[in-house]
This record gives sequence, C-alpha cells and structure tokens, in this order.
Amino acid sequence: MPADPQRSVTRKPPRPAATSAVEVRRSARRNRTVSAYREGDRTIVLIPARMSEAEEQRWVTVMLDKLAAQESRRVLGDTELNARAQRLSEQYLAGRARPASVRWVTNQNTRWGSCTPSEGSIRLSHRLQGMPEYVVDYVLVHELAHLLVPGHGPRFWRLLEAYPRTERARGYLEGVVAADRPPHLPAAREA
Repeated sequence: MPADPQRSVTRKPPRPAATSAVEVRRSARRNRTVSAYREGDRTIVLIPARMSEAEEQRWVTVMLDKLAAQESRRVLGDTELNARAQRLSEQYLAGRARPASVRWVTNQNTRWGSCTPSEGSIRLSHRLQGMPEYVVDYVLVHELAHLLVPGHGPRFWRLLEAYPRTERARGYLEGVVAADRPPHLPAAREA
C-alpha cells in the first residue's frame, strides 16, 4: 500500500500559546476535518493536504483556542495545583520558590490569590477555576514570587517579568473585575 503523502512541519504558533511548538500534519485522506491534540509540550494539528498556507494558519489559531478553552474548563485538584506551582517555580523562578501547600479556597472573593510566606502557603480563589490556564498560571507565579519578595516593589515585579503572559493575564483579570461591576453612570439631569 502506498504511503500516505503527509507533511509534518514544526513551527512557532502564530500567537503565544501554552505549548512551545505546533506541529502541523497534512493528510491526503483527510477531506474536511481539522483536529488537534496535545502531545507533551507540543500541539499536533491535523489538516487536509489540500489546504492553503493561509487556511492552515487560520485553523492552527482556531484549534489552539479550542484546546485552551477545553483545558480551562478542566478543574485542577489541590494536588495538581501544587504540582503545577512546583513546575512554574522551576520554569520561571529557578525553583527558588518552594511552597509548603497550594490549595483552592472559597473564602477569597476580593482577591485572586494570597500567600503567607512564613508558612509557605498559597491559596487561590475558587473564582479562578474555569479561567484560561495562563491566567491561573499567572496568579500562581504571582503568589510564588511573594514567597521570595513579600511586597509589590520593583524587585517583585522584576521576578514577574519572567512569566511571558503577565500583562495578558492581568488584562484578563481586570476585564473580569470590570464586568462584575456596572459602570458608574452620572445622574440624569432634570430639564
């Protein structure tokens, strides 16, 4: 049986993603469907061989967004959250932040996270559950940085610069807060 003509290309994603690489696999047997899945730190996108480069780029973006949405709906347990914090500490803080505990809490309605450096404990608000992974990761890195620097001074923010999606995550959280508060409307004037 002849081999299925297939092109496998590894390239940087068209926008920042949670994974480090996207591999596009083209198949002559695939007619219209596009699918994607994670394989370690890579995202595999399967597309029909006849697709143009522009269609490929569009579908890669669509599939990365779909995967991110699926992953954000998955709720991590405290054990997974702790493992994630350890991994983020290694990746962005050279492993220097070592939390004793990381857990979800339901009593934080005005903060996204909190940290007690003397105990090494980190608590994340349950309101983060279901938000995109990069947002949860940002809050974890933020609280991990507090294990090293208690306040919000320049040294603290320099630590956060290591996390590449800091500004995007902060913008997302600011949008959530703004959506929860109706805008202040000036009182109507009487004529």
